[in-house]
Amino acid sequence: MAGPDLDELVGRAREGQPRAVARLISLIESDTASSPQVADIARALTPCTGRARVVGLTGPPGVGKSTSTSALLTALRGEGLRVGVLAIDPSSPFSGGALLGDRIRMTEHATDPGVFIRSMATRGHLGGLSWATPQAVRVLDAAGFDVVLIETVGVGQSEVDVVKLADTTVVLLAPGMGDGIQAAKAGVLEIADVFVVNKADRDGADATVHDLKQMITLARRELRGPSWRQPIVRTVAAKGEGVDEVVSALRTHHEWLVAHGELDRRRAARAREEVAAIALRRLHAELADLRDGDRLSDLAARVVARELDPFAAADRLIAELKTS
Repeated sequence: MAGPDLDELVGRAREGQPRAVARLISLIESDTASSPQVADIARALTPCTGRARVVGLTGPPGVGKSTSTSALLTALRGEGLRVGVLAIDPSSPFSGGALLGDRIRMTEHATDPGVFIRSMATRGHLGGLSWATPQAVRVLDAAGFDVVLIETVGVGQSEVDVVKLADTTVVLLAPGMGDGIQAAKAGVLEIADVFVVNKADRDGADATVHDLKQMITLARRELRGPSWRQPIVRTVAAKGEGVDEVVSALRTHHEWLVAHGELDRRRAARAREEVAAIALRRLHAELADLRDGDRLSDLAARVVARELDPFAAADRLIAELKTS
């Protein structure tokens, strides 16, 4: 799709038409690195972006991320905000698409015109997100959504990519889960702006909150200058308890980001990451083209014959990429 057809689709998406928004995200997900399609979409949408607050939700499996996302949706809609949700699901081993489990849990919002929910497959991308997620956020931002919620896969301790994309990162934990605090120690602690202890009506909630407070205190001892102290909010998302307090914490954090210039810094860092990721993806595509040709085989044969070492061969391959 190109030219007038794409311009019309972008125009309808900017008006907030759900079908146009969904179509643009589908085009982004099906794009290849060599196609100019996503670049055309980004070029058209970028001037209309920068208003949406981007909130990431992550944490170990079983803490209730989807239930919490749905509860947050209800609370944010109660404030009159338009909300877009990107639920990142594991890829299907058969089709490569999303399994749609998270989206199914949010069906109560399906008919709300102020809500847009999209499941996206990871398609082998590590870190809890998919490659197309930043572009999908751009589409929702340009379509006029006030808040974009990104729910990560929920596969373990390595889901830290969300911090590169979100203005505010919410880390969910739950009592009675042996790996919950371990996940925080392994790296999730560093990315959290707000901690949510969900299922707080269970035994062990006080201990979980206590452990988090201790770790936050230890982490703050190494900081210098003004810093954000992560609040810990107890919730029972299935009953809607504590969700208003989470919304309040998100609002307070956003105000802190603006007041300290941190919002601009985070968004600049996000732009750097996105530019680098696009460049690397295009370079990888060009390298794949060389691998399919004879040049890489020739260099490999010279390495086997000990005429070149592998580093010298790689340097020659990179040089050819620069001149191609």
